[in-house]
Amino acid sequence: MNATTEHAPAPVPAPDAGPGAADAACAVPPAIAALRTHAVTRHRLGEGGAVSIQAEPQVLASEVPIALVFNGISHAVMMGTPSDLEDFALGFALTEGILDSAADCYGIEVRTVAAQAAGLPAGMDGIEVQLDVASRCFARLKDRRRSMSGRTGCGVCGVDSFAALDLSFDPLPAHDWIARVDADTVCAAIAALPPLQLLNAEAGAVHAAGWAGLDGQLTDVLEDVGRHNALDKLVGRLSRTGRLGEAGFVVLSSRGSHELVRKCAKVGIAALATISAPTAMGVQMAELIGLRFWGLCRPPKAVLYAPGRT
Repeated sequence: MNATTEHAPAPVPAPDAGPGAADAACAVPPAIAALRTHAVTRHRLGEGGAVSIQAEPQVLASEVPIALVFNGISHAVMMGTPSDLEDFALGFALTEGILDSAADCYGIEVRTVAAQAAGLPAGMDGIEVQLDVASRCFARLKDRRRSMSGRTGCGVCGVDSFAALDLSFDPLPAHDWIARVDADTVCAAIAALPPLQLLNAEAGAVHAAGWAGLDGQLTDVLEDVGRHNALDKLVGRLSRTGRLGEAGFVVLSSRGSHELVRKCAKVGIAALATISAPTAMGVQMAELIGLRFWGLCRPPKAVLYAPGRT
């Protein structure tokens, strides 16, 4: 039988078995590692139909249900990587318009929830991130609250009408530096991204969102199995460190969907570069709001889909 184990820089010691073992099962479980090791069998096809089979361990990226709880009320359950969760929660709250600024968040607490307590299959613990937010923001959230369970793929699951898609934005302000986010700068940032994708180097299947200055140098890289989550983590990090609003651009190891453009616009980010191609709606939104949008960034080539507002 294949076995999966936690893969972490510092392994968590197993609790001693004994009379208190039953009580320990009810205790708060340890933090969930971002990577896990799973026993696999690798099959290689050879000449003449010969097949060689080798058993070996393989590192996998963890994908965990993460409940975002605002003032005691669960608002969304996302599937994501259990790392940088304070950044993720704050970034999500900002890009979804729940908070107006980081100052509206008074505190964030992260705790692991045992699978049994969460109603999940055995061995699949969850994570709850509790945010204490301003009453003004909480009242607004309750007014427009809707279910968004499992929102890692399309980004709009749970929306029950076209009007609820939230696709209308005020144009981004003009920036005199926007033209400096040129092909050379974008390609420099994209080329620097892979060595900083530490989780992806171990397991694959992990997206990255990075922040680059106008010199093309990356200052922050956040990773997650969901591209939207990775961007939320980056936004949260920039906001927590007082750098949201600085001149620069986002780099993403993914396609350029409308949801990523929407999230950038929500927090005033004026330029975006993605490794893969954008969607048509992503480009349309970028043109409407004045976001500079590079796609298919494969050094030494990059495609400018929307010039941004100057």
